[in-house]
Amino acid sequence: MGSQGRSGLPGNGGPGEGEDEGGEARKLQEGRVARGKRRKGKGRAGARQGGSGRGAEGRPEPQRAKGAAGRGAEAAARAGPGEEGEGGGSVEEGARRSVRGDEASAGAGKEAEGRDDGQEERRVRTGRREDASPGRAEGREAEAWGGIAGAGAALVAEAEEEAAAREPPGRPAAGPALWRLPEELLLLICSYLDMRALGRLAQVCRWLRRFTSCDLLWRRIARASLNSGFSRLGTDLMASVPVKERVKVSQNWKLGRCREGILLKWRCSQMPWMQLEGDSLYISQANFILAYQFRPDGASLNRQPLGVFAGHDEDVCHFVLANSHIISAGGDGKIGVHKIHSTFTVKYSAHEQEVNCVDCKGGIIVSGSRDRTAKVWSLASGRLGQCLHTIQTEDRVWSIAVSPLLSSFVTGTACCRHFSPLRIWDLNSGQLMTHLGSDFPPGAGVLDLMYESPFTLLSCGYDTYVRYWDLRASVRKCVMEWEEPHDSTLYCLQTDGNHLLATGSSYYGVVRLWDRRQRACLHAFPLTSTPLSSPVYCLRFTTKHLYAALSYNLHILDFQNP
Repeated sequence: MGSQGRSGLPGNGGPGEGEDEGGEARKLQEGRVARGKRRKGKGRAGARQGGSGRGAEGRPEPQRAKGAAGRGAEAAARAGPGEEGEGGGSVEEGARRSVRGDEASAGAGKEAEGRDDGQEERRVRTGRREDASPGRAEGREAEAWGGIAGAGAALVAEAEEEAAAREPPGRPAAGPALWRLPEELLLLICSYLDMRALGRLAQVCRWLRRFTSCDLLWRRIARASLNSGFSRLGTDLMASVPVKERVKVSQNWKLGRCREGILLKWRCSQMPWMQLEGDSLYISQANFILAYQFRPDGASLNRQPLGVFAGHDEDVCHFVLANSHIISAGGDGKIGVHKIHSTFTVKYSAHEQEVNCVDCKGGIIVSGSRDRTAKVWSLASGRLGQCLHTIQTEDRVWSIAVSPLLSSFVTGTACCRHFSPLRIWDLNSGQLMTHLGSDFPPGAGVLDLMYESPFTLLSCGYDTYVRYWDLRASVRKCVMEWEEPHDSTLYCLQTDGNHLLATGSSYYGVVRLWDRRQRACLHAFPLTSTPLSSPVYCLRFTTKHLYAALSYNLHILDFQNP
């Protein structure tokens, strides 16, 4: 180390020459010291920005840096192989060595040796390795830039890790041999797992979490769940929503977990009816039909209605949405036809008394009235308001529905006569085809009914029963029935097309949920108290929310955020 400190630059000679030249040597020495300090400050700034790195990994030093530190590099190259391992190999150290050589004093050499030892100890503590190859001045020069290059490599590696985290995780390279099977076989194996097992499997790694979110694995579970968007035949009614998310919400329907709220209120008692279409809600209030738009959460409405449809002189009893039209039945005995996206409105006299019900499919309108008749109308523009058939039912008609095959329609009457309140009529000729059931008690009027498929339908009414009919099995006896526990009239019903059934009763605004695979009621939600007891006149629901229309307000049951 002492010899390294005494070695000078080429042409400077030994210590004796430095003493003879005197003032000139002193000036040269001061200039070199100043230049060395400037280069040392720049080196430290680069190290702070770029960190540390090896000379072999750093980029070559620019030409101007080589010229500025050439003398120091040559002096370092003159040091022997044994001295090079202790010398350090940076540009600043080369400059310092040249200065020490010009001073040419033994004390200065010892001081330089001590500094070099301290510098090496610091390098050892930080885990940095120096290039100890003899005679490689370029490696030592590149050492000054190794910190910047090493920091750049660290930043690149960190950016690659972040990009990999954003990308879909790949299949694990290591693990059980099961994960290395083709995805088709894995799907088949995992299709035998239940909901709980799939949920635990998704917690193993990111790749399995993505794999177990596949709709194919949850389709079988969703078809067995309540209100998951699948019909009895397996048709996906909500293909835009992931099946796994729907299964999660369906557990809230099964357990009865929901949050109750009120969407709308009105001052006087009414008998509202409503329909849903996309993100819009249509509800009747007195002789108007108002259209509201849901907010993105589906649990609230924009207070300003999108449209108001009028035309009846008395209350709207019933209405349906069909072919961008609103077909409404009023207490004034008239039928109204409204264009949803325009101000076009036509109304015509249809019955002598109030029109209790109406339905429309395939350009055909059927209506039922208190005047004991049912009529068939055309929706075509050239024949609008023209009656095609008039059917004498000999009883007040409370409900009506057209078959999906457009070949027949069914009427639900007050059951004041000695025949069944459910009768099926031919849509083309108006002739009676058959009647359903044979054991209805007198007064067991049917207040609501709906086709679930061309051969199955549901009905409910004053006899406090929900009945499920399958025309392929029998027309004399229903396939299954569910009884209201509190012997209350059932005003309305709604189904998800699969396992879930919802009914609204006449006392205290009770909404009941039924699992059609069971006889007993699943859950009951009373929406009113004793002073404001009201029937539930209409029910509608989606996979996340249930809406119930009562005398004074519109209630919502939020199953997505209970």
